[in-house]
Amino acid sequence: MSRALQLARKGEGRTSPNPLVGAVVVKNGRVVGEGFHKKAGAAHGEIEALRKAGNQAKGADLYVNLEPCCHFGKTPPCTRAIIAAGIKKVVIGMRDPNELVLGKGIRELKKSSIAVIDGVLKRDCERLNEVFMKFIQTRRPFVTLKSAISLDGKIATRTGESRWITGAKAREKVHQMRDRADVIVAGAGTVVKDDPFLTTRLRKKSVKHPVRVILDNEHLVPLTANVFKNSDCQRVLYAAGKNLPQARKEELARRGVEVLQLQEKGGGVDLQRLMKALGEMQLTSVLIEGGGEVNASALAQGVVDKVIFFIAPILIGGKDAPGSLGGPGIEDLRDAFKVKNMKVTAIGKDWMVEGYL
Repeated sequence: MSRALQLARKGEGRTSPNPLVGAVVVKNGRVVGEGFHKKAGAAHGEIEALRKAGNQAKGADLYVNLEPCCHFGKTPPCTRAIIAAGIKKVVIGMRDPNELVLGKGIRELKKSSIAVIDGVLKRDCERLNEVFMKFIQTRRPFVTLKSAISLDGKIATRTGESRWITGAKAREKVHQMRDRADVIVAGAGTVVKDDPFLTTRLRKKSVKHPVRVILDNEHLVPLTANVFKNSDCQRVLYAAGKNLPQARKEELARRGVEVLQLQEKGGGVDLQRLMKALGEMQLTSVLIEGGGEVNASALAQGVVDKVIFFIAPILIGGKDAPGSLGGPGIEDLRDAFKVKNMKVTAIGKDWMVEGYL
């Protein structure tokens, strides 16, 4: 099962809105076939593994991190292929939360006299597919809030300088996160101040550029900003309120930018409505790379599932230096956002702290 999980991770950032699936075929204690789901619409991990196993699949055991599908989608049911291949036992990491599957795949295998064991490394399997689980159950994307801060919690100096608080390895990790995300969200303040491209920069052959979503309720971002320069070939969404001037809307559309006019909330874009809209577009994972105000709004509006903070071993200081969370803040410590299941990892000279809300 550990190998199945390892294989499944190879599809990170490429299978959305489908889950990550890896599979291993074992016969007489020897691996005779393995595979993983490479991208949405392609063969599932079980099919890849069975193809490589060939005739050796007859009488073999199949290990897969997610319950095999039993319905027709873009591909035929995996259960039928497993039965036809003559597999004698299937070991499953977790049941598929999709109502079209949820236990039905297991029942179909058992009806064909295939032994089934499920729940092996279940927590690891659920963590791997946390994005898919959230999306399939709520039709909303899984949202990660990321921030880079100094040891004293600052995201910039009092003059606004923020490049670079963290080191090269931490920044590379962020680009790996972008490579796996469907969407990256940034506020107008960040775009105006830093003029970023918000693309993925990694030293590998194939990279994925997430859909860029710009929050600009006050129409502050200049149309010459870098985020719009390649909007004709890399998807950009411009999220604003109902009062967006028609001329600006038409110019954005002319540049290939998709405009989302949403209700306002707390003086900014209603992020719950934004997540609903993204979910309807089959975009399943969101990475928020905003400033203090966007971060605070995302937490206050309850859209954040996970937080990742990169902490640099430096002290910036200054009462006017911005922190990672703006807004009015809480009044009572009992109302503080509780971070659970925390994990701390050294990334070069910095630390990555991640946890769930």
